[in-house]
Amino acid sequence: QVLMVESGGGGLVQTGGSLTLSCAASGRMFSISNWGWYRQAPGKQREMVATDISGGTTTYADSVKGRFTITRDNARDMVYLQMSSLKPEDTGVYYCFVRTNIGSQWGQGTQVTVSS
Repeated sequence: QVLMVESGGGGLVQTGGSLTLSCAASGRMFSISNWGWYRQAPGKQREMVATDISGGTTTYADSVKGRFTITRDNARDMVYLQMSSLKPEDTGVYYCFVRTNIGSQWGQGTQVTVSS
């Protein structure tokens, strides 16, 4: 059973702008428990941005609270990250992560660049 994850929606945006990232999981899975968005800035370690645990508990990095929202679409096996009031320090490669009954997988990453 192969679990595949594809993400997209990144791009170049000015400070204060908005972007919405999307991520889709596919494969012969019965359930998705956890979704997560992580990011990695140049020269820095990958860090958690937002997570959704079993559709009931969401957590956010302090730096994005009030600006980012993670939402999941269980019918489509997808997750979104709505980002607003973007800052240059939000720049990085954003990775989607999913945990299902058949395993866990990272997406390929999507670049977000916020210009000042």
